[in-house]
Amino acid sequence: MHPLRPPATSAAGSLARAVAVVLLATLALLDVGAAPAAAADGEASWTVTTASNDFGSGRRNYSYTLDPGGRLQDGLVIANRGTTPLHLAMYAADGFTTEQGRLDLRGRDAKPAGVGAWVRTDRPDVTVPPGEWAEVPFTVALPQDAAPGEYMGGIVTSPASAGAADGRRLGIRIRLRVGGELKPSLSVENLHVGYSGTPNPLGKGDATVTYTIRNDGNSVLTARQTVSVSGPFGRWHAEAGHIDDSPQLLPGDTWKVSVPVRGVTPALRLTGTVSLVPLLTDAAGSVAPLAAVESTTHAWTPPWALLLVLLVVCGLVVAALAARRRRKAGGRPGRVPHRSAAVS
Repeated sequence: MHPLRPPATSAAGSLARAVAVVLLATLALLDVGAAPAAAADGEASWTVTTASNDFGSGRRNYSYTLDPGGRLQDGLVIANRGTTPLHLAMYAADGFTTEQGRLDLRGRDAKPAGVGAWVRTDRPDVTVPPGEWAEVPFTVALPQDAAPGEYMGGIVTSPASAGAADGRRLGIRIRLRVGGELKPSLSVENLHVGYSGTPNPLGKGDATVTYTIRNDGNSVLTARQTVSVSGPFGRWHAEAGHIDDSPQLLPGDTWKVSVPVRGVTPALRLTGTVSLVPLLTDAAGSVAPLAAVESTTHAWTPPWALLLVLLVVCGLVVAALAARRRRKAGGRPGRVPHRSAAVS
């Protein structure tokens, strides 16, 4: 174990490193987004940061590119800011996108398939005295048959004793690129258009377009979305308003979307169109838009109010014609039958 601040070559270096540790710990907490329960004082009593080594110093998280069968070693720094000894369990976990659109790390009981299966800490737990820090090495080892693509996961730390007062989990994200062909791909599933109608026979109503975005490629993607509704032959085109980009979707993840479209003409048969532009972000943070993906569906939207008005008008016309015929028949003079004279 070591003092809370690792030794440095100068006083200025010590101060800079201490500030960096605090900042990185805060960023690491925000990145993982995994906090099942808050501590009694609202904060965890420890921080988790990346180790300074040949991979660099002051890293916000871990990012590697490794070929199948490859292997590397790195480290995790845990600092105890509390006043009592800290006993933490450590484990690697796969990442996933929550319903709120945040990247989280799966629990210890979840069966790992990617990062969670390929990352191993040198020990399953660690005890850090108060006011000190410890560096825990870990190994990333890929099997020979590891599929190419991008993977998200991380290393999680949590109190080792069950029912501990501080039940917060802290961890750091790992973004792993397995060598091979990258095949980014998004698709639209369960596309549906619902129309709410309008009581005004000549007015416009509102439509709701619902769909699911699926990342069916092998890279992490964000979707830029546009939605529109139109009538036959593209007439009466109505665009949805601004739609936020989807969160980052890991390979295999899905994201459900519901978009309102205002001012839609009930044109008997509507066409709903969803266009997605996949956004590919590399490890350096550069964003590259890819070719758009478009999907359409159709929905029958009879203009019931207009049809009802037409039905009433037709009924009135038929009734008027029938009344006119009756009047003509009633006013026509009757014919006197001709009788032949009797011959005597």
